[in-house]
Amino acid sequence: MSRLAVCCQGLVKRYDRGVVAVDGLDLDVATGECFGLLGPNGAGKTTTVEILEGLLEPTGGRVEVLGSTWSSDPRALRQRIGVSLQQTHLPERLSVAEILTLFRSLFERGREPSDVLRAVSLEEKRAAWYEQLSGGQKQRLAVACALVGDPELLFLDEPTTGLDPQSRLQLWDVVEGFKQSGRTVLLTTHYMDEAERLCDRVVVVDHGKAIAVGTPRELIASLGGQEVIELALGAPADEAAAAGLASVPGVRGVRRVAEGFALAVERLHLALPAVLDHLRAGGSELRRLSTRHATLEDVFVSLTGRGLRD
Repeated sequence: MSRLAVCCQGLVKRYDRGVVAVDGLDLDVATGECFGLLGPNGAGKTTTVEILEGLLEPTGGRVEVLGSTWSSDPRALRQRIGVSLQQTHLPERLSVAEILTLFRSLFERGREPSDVLRAVSLEEKRAAWYEQLSGGQKQRLAVACALVGDPELLFLDEPTTGLDPQSRLQLWDVVEGFKQSGRTVLLTTHYMDEAERLCDRVVVVDHGKAIAVGTPRELIASLGGQEVIELALGAPADEAAAAGLASVPGVRGVRRVAEGFALAVERLHLALPAVLDHLRAGGSELRRLSTRHATLEDVFVSLTGRGLRD
């Protein structure tokens, strides 16, 4: 059995008129990990996942899923994976239990629908029609349909987009429970808190290319500091001001933000007084200052110069 649940090398997907959605992407997903594909809309995440799921043919490159390929035995491979798409539309006048029983019938082996309903906290809705469910309940049912075949590998494409905070947390619990059973999850998201909570490793994708890969902690550490000082000054943010802030002891990185600068620092309790002393000595007017922990959003902005939702 392959130690890698997913392996793709040089993955390329081109569409008509020269549009390149995936541009030479390499991915290795270990068995038993939750692996995240991060990036803005249009980065190539969904296209990549649809190729790995066997829904799209790649233009070039090599793809292996669970030690097999989609050209060798696609039917057997589909029995081993679970898929929750970015948008799922199910029959409005079927009940929750009927929908899950229908999906269970598509697999040679699987889990009892009642057990899966319990896992996604939908037992009380088993008799409700699909059209009667809330958005969060529909999302949990879509994940339940992906789980009922007892997959070795679970694909989740933007599973919590548009959900309220409580529904997001409920779905996170479902994913964590699946991962604890030793199975593999491949997750796409543009919510950085979601990636930091669920993913063992992540790859940052932009314009169809992998621009960074590692654990969330490793990528955040690559900024040079675990804390961020954000400040706005009375004068416009210019190169001289950026260079001056970069020279302050404890400051490991400086980038411009909408109204000023974001400073990556190692030891906030030492760097913050030094920054204030620097501003005071230079006669700079401080209009706003805040501090926070560095996030994967900071990593993405540092690498691309733009935010994940731009």
